Amino acid sequence: MAPRVLVNGQADTRVSALDRGLSYGDGLFETIRFMEGRAPLWSRHMARLLLGCERLALTKPDPEILLQEALQVCGGMPDAVVRITLTRGVGERGYAFAPNASLTRIVAGFAAPKLSAETWRDGVRLHVCQTRWSEQPLLAGIKHLNRLEQVLARHEWTDAGLADGVMMDAQDRVVSTVMANLFVMLDGALVTPSIERCGVAGVARAEVLSVRPDAREAELPFMALARASEVFLSSSVRGIVPVQAVGNTVYVPGPVTRALQAHWRGLGYSTEHA
Repeated sequence: MAPRVLVNGQADTRVSALDRGLSYGDGLFETIRFMEGRAPLWSRHMARLLLGCERLALTKPDPEILLQEALQVCGGMPDAVVRITLTRGVGERGYAFAPNASLTRIVAGFAAPKLSAETWRDGVRLHVCQTRWSEQPLLAGIKHLNRLEQVLARHEWTDAGLADGVMMDAQDRVVSTVMANLFVMLDGALVTPSIERCGVAGVARAEVLSVRPDAREAELPFMALARASEVFLSSSVRGIVPVQAVGNTVYVPGPVTRALQAHWRGLGYSTEHA
């Protein structure tokens, strides 16, 4: 099925060649899972989007308009992914921007990816990426349009048996995977990497932290993964996905992973788990 796209509320797939999102990656995006017209993590997506607008000094959109357009583009799809993209709009050449510039608003609906029951039961294998996150605390956490590090990291593997890749910073500290946030059970504690310097504050990550207040955000050296008893990914699109291997280190999905998968079922993601 071809994606359905609205640009500033109108059915279209075109934006201006002078749009700052195209010229400079000057904008934000959210990728949101909808099931039968419901998005269980919608409020978390909107909170992150509005925080990003504050960070980038973008005009804040109306979440109600975004919801109406999201429902329009995913109408008739029982399981959909909606991408909302905001840019600073059309601008003159040069980095300087006018205050209160008119946003370009793009809302697109896609069929959700299909993953097998074996994926949810047994987990996925991860590549260890050589491409590193660069540190920029001003941009850490928000989902801005500059994603070249992840583009290059994803280009590192072609093996269909690898579902994602672990990404680190320059000091060999785990930050995330290319497409998700990562959690580990380490010495009996649930830990997720700190994203104060780089990385994306995923909405699924936020949901896990809210239901597991004992979880810690901390620096996570790559070598510590060898001691983990459980490793899993959190993603707003895919939910809670066990990790069965990082490189040559093998894991077995454990009780923490299974409990969080059950929580995701309770949110309404009933089609995702066997």
